[in-house]
Amino acid sequence: MRAEAVFFWIFATILVGSALAVILARNPVHSVLFLILAFVNAAGLFLLLGAEFLAMILVVVYVGAVAVLFLFIVMLLDVDFARMKQGFVEYLLPGILIAVSVALELIYVEWGWAASPNAADPTTPSGTISNTAALGEVLYTRYFYFFQAAGMILLTAMIGAIVLTLQHKAGVKRQDVGAQVARNPETAVELRKVPSRAGV
Repeated sequence: MRAEAVFFWIFATILVGSALAVILARNPVHSVLFLILAFVNAAGLFLLLGAEFLAMILVVVYVGAVAVLFLFIVMLLDVDFARMKQGFVEYLLPGILIAVSVALELIYVEWGWAASPNAADPTTPSGTISNTAALGEVLYTRYFYFFQAAGMILLTAMIGAIVLTLQHKAGVKRQDVGAQVARNPETAVELRKVPSRAGV
């Protein structure tokens, strides 16, 4: 057995196990840590396929930003997970039906998939250009407008999420810089005449 096959089975086994642990773990912090492990092993599989750019994106973007952000959100927010799990039995049957449907679709695609005889071998590099350079050349030439449109959609979604979740609570004191700068002695100072031997 070649070394590539050995590493494939190692990465794939750990990936599937960590993906199951993400769902089955009771502690949400443990779920995020298993998610990071799944991302790292998926990056290893991409390296075996020769897609070093996708592997780098998984490690830098997902592990370095998204998964760590999830971890901080779970640790900082006071979420009542016991209350969230109360409806688990109610949604168990629909969840099982959806999982079985997705599994059957994946099995159908796996059985019906066949490589084209004219397709190039993905393990052999096409020419002297690397995968990262080839992907950048395609994104910023042929699909430039679609790439920019996707970035604008993501930016709009991010601004919309901030606006929807930004709620001003009543009774919370907030700093008003304009009101502070506009203060004068007449409005800021109050003089009271206190009688002798009497408190304020």
